[in-house]
Amino acid sequence: MKTISFRNDILPLKNVLYRLALRITLNHEDSEDVVQDTLMKLWNRRNYWDEIENIEAFALTICRNLALDKVKRAATNNISIDEGQVAELMQAPNPFEQITQRDRVSMVRQLLDSLPEKQRSCMHLRDFEGKSYKEIAEILQVSEEQVKVNIHRARQMIKQKFKEAEEYGL
Repeated sequence: MKTISFRNDILPLKNVLYRLALRITLNHEDSEDVVQDTLMKLWNRRNYWDEIENIEAFALTICRNLALDKVKRAATNNISIDEGQVAELMQAPNPFEQITQRDRVSMVRQLLDSLPEKQRSCMHLRDFEGKSYKEIAEILQVSEEQVKVNIHRARQMIKQKFKEAEEYGL
């Protein structure tokens, strides 16, 4: 049986927790608060760490629940994730292509942000965090089949909406 260390096992999860919280809250400050609250809850439960089978899944579950609670309490608007350095990383040969590429990235982010929470969380954990279907099911407390359905529906919706926007210029 492995002994869990806050410094070695839990603290390295803070970036994963932050990204999950950001996908749910769509707000940097709220996400930072959620991560801090998650780490505090984990620390306060340190006497029970030996009973936890998968500390990462446990931490992600706490984070998700806290983020959902924050969204419910705040009744926030759907604010898109900042583009940050994506525009700098995507170097296109000319200004028109750069603008087009930046607009496409922005559109995909908006489409991702507009998905229902379960679909957005499933897709984020699978495509951005690289979690297995089993891990996602454990974190979200749903069946693996439901995870697969949510991811499929999310991808189809984004693909359809993106295609419509590209075809009609919306």
